[in-house]
Amino acid sequence: MTIVVQSLALGGEGPDIMVKDTIDVAGYQTRAGSRALDQVEPAQSHAAVVRRLLDAGWHINGKTNLHELAFGTTGINNWTGTPENPNYPGRVPGGSSSGSAAAVAAGLCRAALGTDTGGSIRTPAACCGVFGLKPSFGRVSREGVMPAQTSLDCVGPFARDMGTLVNVMRVLCSDFGELPAVENARIGVVNVAPEGVNPEVLATLENAISCVDMGIKSVDLRTMEVAYDAGMTVINRESWNANRDCVDTGLVAEDVAQRLLAASQTTDEELQQAEAVRQAFSAEVDTVLQDCEVLALPTMPDYPAQLSEAGDTCALLGMTRFVRPFNLSGHPAITIPLVSAAGLPVGLQLVAARGADELLCAVASAIASRISTRTEDE
Repeated sequence: MTIVVQSLALGGEGPDIMVKDTIDVAGYQTRAGSRALDQVEPAQSHAAVVRRLLDAGWHINGKTNLHELAFGTTGINNWTGTPENPNYPGRVPGGSSSGSAAAVAAGLCRAALGTDTGGSIRTPAACCGVFGLKPSFGRVSREGVMPAQTSLDCVGPFARDMGTLVNVMRVLCSDFGELPAVENARIGVVNVAPEGVNPEVLATLENAISCVDMGIKSVDLRTMEVAYDAGMTVINRESWNANRDCVDTGLVAEDVAQRLLAASQTTDEELQQAEAVRQAFSAEVDTVLQDCEVLALPTMPDYPAQLSEAGDTCALLGMTRFVRPFNLSGHPAITIPLVSAAGLPVGLQLVAARGADELLCAVASAIASRISTRTEDE
């Protein structure tokens, strides 16, 4: 069970927190789960988020494993070892922030930091049955985080409860304010094409939303599918730019290396088209959010795959069907853990306006509380 790749003992006597091994901790290597970076020099300084945690008295007790070079959805890593999914053994932990989600689920820390370029916080959080937040793009500093250049990636927290997750955000963002009242919040339930979506996932979400005492309406995001494709185009170009030197070493695992080599073929014309989609989809989401406080939709279209069936990373890219578009648009998004009637993990994803991270957390807290109360009553 390779959840933690480096044990640490830094900071005060506050809550334990771990950080993904794409985040610099002074004096320790940042290897991003790759043999190609096994001999890299230790980081010279802390990432901005690490400094903020230490200044606030949190105790950093480890760096967590990940899908190699943060470029994969399953969390499988044949060099460092794949973190076991603590709550759902035998199923993938999700990627790329697999170790961070698994560490929280296993109780190794109160919270953990991951990064989310195309669903890499929300997907593993949903797989492992914990909360995971992708903040608004640019809301949390990425100084000292791999990759250095990105138009998609965000640092965000995992936790087993919303209170802890909000506390982490207050440390990471000096301007993170009080959570607003949400008694009159309206939820726009996104109509998703049922093809390729497990009906048990949709039934679990419908059951959860039905117990929420908020205004509910159906909404459409007509450009979400093309936004998913555009997000793939952007992440391919940016990931190749960040990792081409690693591929050149010949030490990157075959599955990741082949995906990166394919990504190297992304053309300038494709990237230009993707940027046009980014503008169109962002505008559509903004328009829909004028009539509701948050959007609701599945985090993943199906249950996490069995590890025995997850060898082909490319075949499982569809795990990010509903999360990747919001990296392209930059809207904050959170996943709330649910359990289906079959006893398997389902994620309820909520999305809010850019910059409205506090509102998003407030609605998520209210929904999580009401779901928990209903479960206890049953």
